[in-house]
Amino acid sequence: MADWTRFFVLFGGLIMMVGLAFALRWTWGTGKELPGPRVIDPDDPTGDGLLEEVGRVPTEPAAQVLRNRLLANGIRATVGRREDGYGLLVFPADLVNAKLVLSRSALE
Repeated sequence: MADWTRFFVLFGGLIMMVGLAFALRWTWGTGKELPGPRVIDPDDPTGDGLLEEVGRVPTEPAAQVLRNRLLANGIRATVGRREDGYGLLVFPADLVNAKLVLSRSALE
């Protein structure tokens, strides 16, 4: 009887480990069905990722002045180099507010 007990303890523990491994694999899986990281297309002319252009100016100092104005109003912005000047880039959630700030600055 003691031999059977050792047998069941040994293989029962092994079977339990295999069952646990399958349960964990089923629960978390490999994530192959999840979308992967966004790959940047080097041929994309816009190539701004999540950012959208809110304005374009011919010189870098002008772009920095407008960027500082956006930052002073709590809007995160950056300047991107373009073929025909410099673009002001903001997140899509800030696009409308950035346009309002820039339009007010044009009237002043």
